[in-house]
Amino acid sequence: MADAPQMKPSLGSTISAIDRKWGWFVALGIGELILGGIASTNLLAANLASVLFIGAATLVGGIFQIVHAFSARGVRGFLYWLIGGIVYGAAGAVILYDPILGSLTLSLLAGVFLLIAGVLRGWAGFHSRPAAGWRWIVAAGVLTFCVGVILIAAWPVISLWLLGAMLVVDLIFEGWGFIAFGIALRARAYRDDNRHVPA
Repeated sequence: MADAPQMKPSLGSTISAIDRKWGWFVALGIGELILGGIASTNLLAANLASVLFIGAATLVGGIFQIVHAFSARGVRGFLYWLIGGIVYGAAGAVILYDPILGSLTLSLLAGVFLLIAGVLRGWAGFHSRPAAGWRWIVAAGVLTFCVGVILIAAWPVISLWLLGAMLVVDLIFEGWGFIAFGIALRARAYRDDNRHVPA
């Protein structure tokens, strides 16, 4: 006897199930706000935690890339994957071995990347003329470039707290975002419940 076909959940029931989980999103947001508050009391420790996380992620990524290279041996690009994995893994190992050096390097790279991104964004906006809003793109590029200049000018002192500050800002903004999302889900679930209540 053939198995009875399984009914797939409808989009409406899936959305309704997510709405019922609004409390988890609010709790997650509150947790991230608490972590952001704790991290803000010691930016140096938060900075080192960020650097160690980046170093560990880089090392693991390098190891996976090396494994991938050997699993694809004989395929075109083997040497590229192998060298890339070795460099990536070595960078992660150096960051883990000396987090202060890693912090100095990463903060300087952040400044350089912002300089490059600012130039490219401004160039893209300038060459978008006469499309509406091209000046905003140029202005964003100039602002990004200026932030990069500030980071490089304040280096190496800024490297002791830059990544920690970025972590704090990310936790706080994401925390508020999850709280707002959870409250919006709760409001929608409340409206749906009232809609099905008989008058």
